[in-house]
Amino acid sequence: MIPRIVEVVYVRDFTVHIRFTDGTEGDVDLAGELTGEIFRRLKDRSYFEKFSLHPELRTPTWPNGADFAPEFLYERVKVAV
Repeated sequence: MIPRIVEVVYVRDFTVHIRFTDGTEGDVDLAGELTGEIFRRLKDRSYFEKFSLHPELRTPTWPNGADFAPEFLYERVKVAV
């Protein structure tokens, strides 16, 4: 089971800092992941910054409905550490 995300903070450009319930945390650069129709708006940095941590899904979500799976983000943090 993947630990839940407890905090997501904007860092810079298209990078966020993510902290999980098991203490795993780190920066994730999502610039290379912004492909496809749903992520088009996120390529605008000012729009990218408008994410919030969804209270039920426990993943960053944007006003247009875009999100990333917590499992994907966890693996990205683990690789970066």
